[in-house]
Amino acid sequence: MEKRNTALVLGATGGIGGEVARQLVGKGWRVRALTRRPAQREASDGIAWMHGDAMAAGDVLAAAQGCAVIVHAVNPPGYRNWAGQVLPMLENTIAAAATVGALVVLPGTVYNYGPDVFPCAGDEAPQRPLTRKGALRVQMEAALEGFGRRGGRALVVRAGDFFGPRAGNTWFGQGLVKPGKPVTRIANPGRAGVGHQWAYLPDVAATMVALVERRAELPPFARFNMSGHWDADGTGMAEAIRRTMARHGVHARIGGFPWWLLPLAAPFNETLREMKEMRYLWQQPLRMDNSGLLALLGSEPHTPLEVAVERTLRGLGCLPAATALRAGLA
Repeated sequence: MEKRNTALVLGATGGIGGEVARQLVGKGWRVRALTRRPAQREASDGIAWMHGDAMAAGDVLAAAQGCAVIVHAVNPPGYRNWAGQVLPMLENTIAAAATVGALVVLPGTVYNYGPDVFPCAGDEAPQRPLTRKGALRVQMEAALEGFGRRGGRALVVRAGDFFGPRAGNTWFGQGLVKPGKPVTRIANPGRAGVGHQWAYLPDVAATMVALVERRAELPPFARFNMSGHWDADGTGMAEAIRRTMARHGVHARIGGFPWWLLPLAAPFNETLREMKEMRYLWQQPLRMDNSGLLALLGSEPHTPLEVAVERTLRGLGCLPAATALRAGLA
């Protein structure tokens, strides 16, 4: 019985990993998390923090003992050395899952897709990405599919660009706004008329948890796309931020994102280089088809955009302290 309700989360100090870990705890799961600095984590969050490194196969295997699920949400910090770390970390997770008989859960992205599938991508759409990161994502999914063919079990949940109160490195928190101060200018990477796919992290985590709890109904390798928040004309997210700031007495104007600056700075900054490569996803619309998810769950967890943006801006420290305090955490 204990194994059925025990999960290991790799990457629990990050945005999606942390959100999944907290929601699993809220559902009554025993949750372990692997970190190189367990002494810095709070014991009150209900997560059992264990010392270890996702790059060390022995650490992952030790932490996975007795687990029914391993959530693989770990990424190299700051986009550094993706090619040298991403696949080895996943290989360690797959090896541990094979030994203990656990389901591997991977948060997926839209980066797997190239323009050949635009403007709408289903669960089984071809994956021919344009970027290095996209190519690695395709290899990760292929490794999990191979694991499923060998008798293992794996689940991939793909979603659009993340945003949320604890989302970490995202377009929302690094492109549209500047964390830590009220937003007076919103830098929109898109342009009017070009739709864009967003995903609110708590909704993504809730979807993953719902699928994990119905894992007995899934095939050995399953993948689902989330609909998330579809910004139909490319201005909806920026306008939602502007309206939220206005409710808190701050006037914010919407401008363009300085794409011209990225080619100059990208050679010296890995994050900016990745942002530059992802520009094609802002120049053409790509909407995620969640019909497979709806067929299984009946509905997709969905926080209203205004609520999601409010909570995200509060989490990023972008709301004036006095109004944020009056608004509370609802």
